[in-house]
Amino acid sequence: QVQLVESGGGLVQAGGSLRLSCAASGNIFRIMDMGWYRQAPGKQRELVAVINSGGSTNYADSVKGRFTISRDNTKTTVYLQMNSLKPEDTDVYYCYCRHYSGAWLTDYWGQGTQVTVSS
Repeated sequence: QVQLVESGGGLVQAGGSLRLSCAASGNIFRIMDMGWYRQAPGKQRELVAVINSGGSTNYADSVKGRFTISRDNTKTTVYLQMNSLKPEDTDVYYCYCRHYSGAWLTDYWGQGTQVTVSS
């Protein structure tokens, strides 16, 4: 089992910045991808950004140029630097990781952290 603990959400004015963090712990063999998704009430969860174990990144078009995803050297913590925030970025943000146990792949999710951007 792998646990993901998120932090850094909150309330910010439009144009402001927030930094989300997510730390993985537990019985970790190798974490492949880590990333962030977001979900508004009544809507599907959507990809925000993902980074693989080699450092390659992928972003939703709506956040390109404003958000930056990164991982620490242990590759068990992922960060999302969010700049130039807009009211439409308001959502619950979920941390995600894909874990390889040595035998199979399993996806894990954090509990979610609220990001609210006021206009």
